[in-house]
Amino acid sequence: MALSVGIVGLPNSGKTTLFKALTRTGVPVPGRENVGMATIPDERLEQVAAVENAKKITPAALRVVDVPGTGAELLGNLRQVDALLVVLDAWSGTRNADDDLVTLQLELLIADRDHVERRLERVRKQAKSGDPQLRDEVGQLEVVLAHLEAERPLSEWPSDLPPGLEPLTTKPQIVVLNGPGGLDAKLEAELAELPDDEAAAFREGSAGALGEIARRLYEAVDLISFFTAAENEARAWPLRSGQTALEAAGTIHTDIARGFIRCEVIRWTDFVEAGSRSEVVRRGEQRLEGKTYVVEDGDVLNIRFNV
Repeated sequence: MALSVGIVGLPNSGKTTLFKALTRTGVPVPGRENVGMATIPDERLEQVAAVENAKKITPAALRVVDVPGTGAELLGNLRQVDALLVVLDAWSGTRNADDDLVTLQLELLIADRDHVERRLERVRKQAKSGDPQLRDEVGQLEVVLAHLEAERPLSEWPSDLPPGLEPLTTKPQIVVLNGPGGLDAKLEAELAELPDDEAAAFREGSAGALGEIARRLYEAVDLISFFTAAENEARAWPLRSGQTALEAAGTIHTDIARGFIRCEVIRWTDFVEAGSRSEVVRRGEQRLEGKTYVVEDGDVLNIRFNV
């Protein structure tokens, strides 16, 4: 499943305009949840692709969700995203970005409170059966609810949360200032309608909104990228730092993970410098690794498998 990010912001902050810039979806439908895919720029990918003369280049993908408001029920649709983009109005001159951030964080906290209240009500009914585990969960949820009612986010919760909760206030937050000193969402949305080379020329080679957001998102969620490369396609894949070759195989396809035999690993810099896979092998710069190998950022992987 693609990495996902939810966009939150107060009315007229520019969050839907940012959604348009990131996903290149044209005009989003107002008043409805909008979902789109954005590609994550990585200048290394084209260099890796050039070695294999790949016919197709596929950047890593980012699923973007924009909900039409900040009510608890709407925000609840973001419980399964990996991180939140918090868009603040820094362009109109009528809002205070710091105050708006406090307001949005309070909205997220209220959404979590309502979420825990509903879970507590349900578990209390189930606990009447006498199940000791359910009675214990009732006690845990009551303490969690008191924590939230004291206006403390669950990112400050000192121990493990009850299993199955999907809190919003534990998710990494990437604050995006829309305006001077930050990002110009309107301009980025306009550039998203141009061909890539024209947009890049306007930005003077910078990656623009998505490149900066992707960098910050990778840091917040602790992600790396690995590459696969062949004549038909070169592709970048996001992976959580510390995950293994087996988990990387599962990111590509569950069948590859199930039939995993071994993993051929090349550093992307060695791959590009050598100019061909055969030259990498001749230089002794390709390694054979097993399932437990911890993938590093920039690894070019060729996973051997048999289903």
